Amino acid sequence: MQEYTLTDEGRNYLKYGLPEMRLIELLMSGPVDFTEAKEKVENFSIALQWAKKHGWIKIENNKLALVKNPKNIPEYEALKKLAGGDHVENRLLDALVQRKLIEKQRETAVKKAEKLAGQEVANLTEDLIKTKYWKQVKLKPYNVELAGTKIYPGKTHLLSFYIQKIRNIFFDLGFKEARGPLLESSFWNFDALYQPQDHPAREMADTFYMKTPESCKLPAENVVNEVREAHEKGGNTGSSGWGYKWNREVAKKAVMRTHATAVSVRELSKLKPPAKVFCIGRVFRNETLDYKHLPEFTQVEGIVVDENVTFRDLLGYLKEFYTRMGFKKIRFRPAYFPYTEMSAEPEVYFEEKKEWIELGGSGIFRPEVTQPLGIDVPVLAWGLGLERTIALKHGINDVRNFYCKNDLKLLREINMW
Repeated sequence: MQEYTLTDEGRNYLKYGLPEMRLIELLMSGPVDFTEAKEKVENFSIALQWAKKHGWIKIENNKLALVKNPKNIPEYEALKKLAGGDHVENRLLDALVQRKLIEKQRETAVKKAEKLAGQEVANLTEDLIKTKYWKQVKLKPYNVELAGTKIYPGKTHLLSFYIQKIRNIFFDLGFKEARGPLLESSFWNFDALYQPQDHPAREMADTFYMKTPESCKLPAENVVNEVREAHEKGGNTGSSGWGYKWNREVAKKAVMRTHATAVSVRELSKLKPPAKVFCIGRVFRNETLDYKHLPEFTQVEGIVVDENVTFRDLLGYLKEFYTRMGFKKIRFRPAYFPYTEMSAEPEVYFEEKKEWIELGGSGIFRPEVTQPLGIDVPVLAWGLGLERTIALKHGINDVRNFYCKNDLKLLREINMW
């Protein structure tokens, strides 16, 4: 049973009577002017409120008159009973609490501790320590080998974590970050990279072409003409080009960019050597969705533009990048890409599968790519797949876990550090 004690106001009313009792006593000799009653009765507004609520008084012609003289006041009787330690109805207790005449007794730290004395307890409470009653209780033995409850605090998503990690790696190496549009023209996505207009990669089987908009605006005419010359005749590069009639309408076609290299060539058309630029961007391929292919994924692109860089520098940048990503064994094998020469594919050794896995493409941009954009120095370039890199690092055997499956167990328990 909850115990109550009188407040200071409650003790004062117990001694001198409730305000409404004093008002009734004043009105027993007859009606009294409102202003006079207000001056003679202490806490007049409280007295008026409760007397009117119980229907004991009325107000007429700015005078207060007694309607009913109660034989006893329930709240006052309840105060006397509480003071004497007698039982009081819950209804009256609530009314006295509401009027702040009584309050629930707070159990002291000593009383709380006394209740536990001699008992077996599982936890040392603040009260037991403060009162020193911990000496009088029996502590329940702890099983230190028992697994505790797992707690899963909020944390950065796996992809977001590595995107920021990669950004920091390139910033440390002196690169600046670039961004570009997801909806791209075939000119920047293919033509500026010296990819012929009949190349298989341009087929709808590999690329998402847009119905709306169907085409994009081409860049400045001098850039378009230089790229056209490179395709048709090789431009000023010394090569013979692809030897076909370049089609402006094909170059205008709107596509969802198939690689972030489109961002790199856009940057090449604007920058002045020396420069180091990287991009982390979403790209789109017309792929069948399975455990190792996604129609939408993230690429990490980079270029280094400098008259003194060589193919060895390219391998050095890539080795440094993958080392900082946590891979211990890194190697390179020769490769072919339409827009780089020499070219290489970086591979890392995957301990669990005991095999080397290719993670992207790299090379030195061909003159047919750089010269039409006004660049006359070597340009190192690479494009790396983010999801595959993360999957290998953490032993994830299905890239759909990143986007499609929302595997909470994976997200909660994976150790990114």
